[in-house]
Amino acid sequence: MDYKMEELVPIVGKLAEKYTAFESTSISYEKAEQLMGAVLYCIRETYRPEDTDSGQGTGIAAKENRLSAQQAYETGVGLVEKKAKAALALYHKILPVFDSYGNQCLRDTFLSGLPAFFQWYDVKFEPQNTILTLDYPVLRDISKYTGVDKIYEFLQCIYLEQIFLNKFPKQYVKKILVKNNGQYEEMVDNICETVFMAVAGHILAKKPLQEWDFEEKDYLKIQEIFQKSSFSHISGLLKGEVKEFTGKYYGEKCYWENGAEPKKLAGSLSAYLEGVAEGILIRLKNGVENGVLERMI
Repeated sequence: MDYKMEELVPIVGKLAEKYTAFESTSISYEKAEQLMGAVLYCIRETYRPEDTDSGQGTGIAAKENRLSAQQAYETGVGLVEKKAKAALALYHKILPVFDSYGNQCLRDTFLSGLPAFFQWYDVKFEPQNTILTLDYPVLRDISKYTGVDKIYEFLQCIYLEQIFLNKFPKQYVKKILVKNNGQYEEMVDNICETVFMAVAGHILAKKPLQEWDFEEKDYLKIQEIFQKSSFSHISGLLKGEVKEFTGKYYGEKCYWENGAEPKKLAGSLSAYLEGVAEGILIRLKNGVENGVLERMI
């Protein structure tokens, strides 16, 4: 994207006229900045490469496909509107089966914050405004996004987390959360990561998931692995096992998936969990070295 200011100012001028309902030709400097941000946001959306998970973005950044600034802006507005509708549809897809497992931060963000975003999001005059702080932390870095792009990425993460957690009995999830943090209802941590840490423990100890409670022999197996194997070897082992785990337990149609491809779903979930695998191993290793592994899984 390489547009000169003289190409952008007329677009901002037209947008300012719409903002003032054609009743005034002057706006504040701050409002002009906001409207310029809106124009740039929509143009960037036009040239943003397609995201493999969301299918959003046009990927038309090649020079031979260069649009005029006005064309790029108008195309971007349409894409932002489409993204907002897709985000709302994804929200309503998750909502019927959403479970915060008692965590207040997750519950408030999803059930109170996100509806407020959809109510107040301004596609025309301020699409770059995320509106929410999104206090609940997801397991993927979405800090580079703003506006509906950030909300959509956030929902993609929540979607995968809810699918992951949905496979476990609710009492098991809550048991793991309580064991890791007795005040988990008030914590501002990712609950999916906490449960995944327990799953990682099962994988390392070669303990069936159906056997919820860890025994002394299981903790000793995990301790032995960290003592005898390099971190890189353990990391590779865990990531490979995660692929098998997601393929086995999530490689089938989820009852609320509405026809999603099971293999694609399992692959997306695997990639999502693998992204935090090393961080979880570091925590487990520290747990072994400090003798507190039993409090963690």
